[in-house]
Amino acid sequence: MKGRKLLMIPGPIEFEPAVMQATAMATTSHVAPDFIETFGHSLEMMRDVWLSPSGQPFIIAGTGTLAMDMAGSNLIEPGDRALVISTGYFGDRYADLLKRYGAEVTVLKAATGDVVDIKEVEKELNSKSYKLLTFTHVDTSTAVRVDPRPLGLLGQKYGVLTILDGVCSVAGEEIRQDEWMLDVVFTASQKAVGVPPGLALMVVSERAVNAWRSRKTPVGNYYCDWNNWLPVMKAYEERRPSYFGTPAVNLVNGLEVSLGIILKEGMEARFGRHRRIGRSFRTAMRDLGLKMIPISEEISAGTLSAPYYPDGVRGAEFMRAIAASDVILAGGLLQGIKDSYFRVGHMGSVTEGDILTTVSAIEHCLQKCGHNIVRGIGLRGAAGELQ
Repeated sequence: MKGRKLLMIPGPIEFEPAVMQATAMATTSHVAPDFIETFGHSLEMMRDVWLSPSGQPFIIAGTGTLAMDMAGSNLIEPGDRALVISTGYFGDRYADLLKRYGAEVTVLKAATGDVVDIKEVEKELNSKSYKLLTFTHVDTSTAVRVDPRPLGLLGQKYGVLTILDGVCSVAGEEIRQDEWMLDVVFTASQKAVGVPPGLALMVVSERAVNAWRSRKTPVGNYYCDWNNWLPVMKAYEERRPSYFGTPAVNLVNGLEVSLGIILKEGMEARFGRHRRIGRSFRTAMRDLGLKMIPISEEISAGTLSAPYYPDGVRGAEFMRAIAASDVILAGGLLQGIKDSYFRVGHMGSVTEGDILTTVSAIEHCLQKCGHNIVRGIGLRGAAGELQ
């Protein structure tokens, strides 16, 4: 890491050298045979990463917010009811997005650091007819992790389409899209998928595609409309040229490489590595006297953590100290408490050495800010979990 700082925010993340090399290749035509092969192969590998052999993958030039928009705009028509489960900033954002397309939105909002009780979700689904149920797997603002399995089951039980916002979870947290009966799972390239920002990625179930085909009104967003993109995805997978909008050629080159790295590691091993690294970081923070936003280990993410500043440490002072260190961290995001905590991303190609380096920097900066700790206690805690 000599010559630059270690990037430990919740995205963009540290990228594999092979991925960066692939994105730096000379740009080719988006309908050249070699690029069509790269694009088609990437679509096929996405099914393996999402664990959705029956799903329809999409690779679109854009951000995670575009992926949110694409799922919402294609599946909502004016007057449809949508139930949004919110565990932070991005759940609230999805409610606002769906209202733009005419949805009648009900929000079940968790207390900060907690999740919504599954019984409360079922009670609401049983009270009226909903078309859509959305939830954020890991909210980037709180590091709270929601269990997708029971929500997928409820979607099937009540005939409701389920959308999992996996921006901060896909390729890091355990997701079994087909087995858990999830209709849309989307993410952004710069998170655990491990590609620089610029790709919106999603896999869509046959049930969701059929619901989209049954629309009575046109999709209210021209760029997002699956009518424009689905023929392109199918053509590339069949190794045929097609066009609607120019793809991000260099990023797709990097995506093919990164998906290959992910699958070489193996999904089970990758899920386990993220759980272990997340647990080790949280252990270190607790040993340093810091509380976490998630109220329990059970609902804590493996991809990022959100520690509160300890008593006596001012956030602005701590972040200035971190800015002068060799590690880059992120401040708080959730309104009302944003100055009370910071965020650390630990996803993708993050190593045990990266975790120890980050913990050491945090220890040093806390001491500089007057927090009374035994130097090295956090490192010992983290290292103990990593053994």
